[in-house]
Amino acid sequence: MAETTAATGLTVQQWDDKFFVEHTQQNRFAPEMGTSENAIIQVKEDLTKKKGESITYALVNRLTGAGVENGATLEGNEEDLDSRSFKLTIRERAHGVRSSAWDNQISAIDLRKAAKMSLKTWSLENTRDRIIAALGSINGVAYGAASEAQKDAWLVDNADRVLFGAAKSNNSGNDHSASLLNVDGTNDKLTAAAASLMKRMARTASPKIRPVMSESSGRYYYTVYVPSLVFRDLKADPVITQAQRDVSLRMQNERLFKGGDIEWDGMIFKEIEDIGVLSGVGAAGIDVGPVYFCGAQAIGYGVAQRWKSEEEYFDYKRKKGCAIMEMGGFEKMLFGSGADDLDDLKDHGVVTGFFAAVADA
Repeated sequence: MAETTAATGLTVQQWDDKFFVEHTQQNRFAPEMGTSENAIIQVKEDLTKKKGESITYALVNRLTGAGVENGATLEGNEEDLDSRSFKLTIRERAHGVRSSAWDNQISAIDLRKAAKMSLKTWSLENTRDRIIAALGSINGVAYGAASEAQKDAWLVDNADRVLFGAAKSNNSGNDHSASLLNVDGTNDKLTAAAASLMKRMARTASPKIRPVMSESSGRYYYTVYVPSLVFRDLKADPVITQAQRDVSLRMQNERLFKGGDIEWDGMIFKEIEDIGVLSGVGAAGIDVGPVYFCGAQAIGYGVAQRWKSEEEYFDYKRKKGCAIMEMGGFEKMLFGSGADDLDDLKDHGVVTGFFAAVADA
């Protein structure tokens, strides 16, 4: 069993309080998390108060009927209130280290504090990776594990919210791989024009993808998560370059906007370097990067137990273990669009784009 050396003590009570605050502040996706339906990552903590392994999110679709006018009979002309459900399953995860009193005595550095930082970093990276995996998932299956048949079926159901490169015509209909092959390294970079196309798709999709309202300004925004190579091309677009000159001053009080982000036309673009590219799947074997254009309720985060720490003594208290743990789950929110509740699942709050991600020369 691997054992980590340590130097000084750190109590559970002090760690828990500080750890939770730091985890919340340093989480890359923290500005997008919230408990209301206005949040991109909607947090539900129902299971902190009751037992269970899943949380159900409910959706009530908007009414589309014309109603009646001028004394016409309403009875018999009412509209069905269409409701849908999405069940999110949680899991437990934990990690820990152990050290001995002797190693604590002879250590020249404060390794227990180093262990604390390492555990916090691990939890942040674990949270980040789960969110990214959820954004790219295919009906609940990790993108890399999904079969071609599953990807094709997902594309058919989400045709109004998937864009390959700069043109909707790049979508080959019901063939995901063939559509990726239409993304080339010259015409299919992420630009202001392509971003605007994604925004129009979000607004005309059925059901529409709702933007998030800023709590500080009342303005409406979409948030777009972009891998580094694709973000590089967006920054090089002259339209974007010109538009960024006054952004920092204007957006400094926006919770959704952080240094390094790009804001344009009601969209906040965030570089997420940990979003991986799809190697060799584009035209002439180029790499393609997925871009996630998100509105409200894009991701669900079900929580039964927030991140917390535990300590335990072993071997007559000569050795001490320290761990962090959580019970929760991130999933892309999916609601049915067919006749029955779960038929023809659609990504509720995400337009997925696939753009050229050619490596630096």
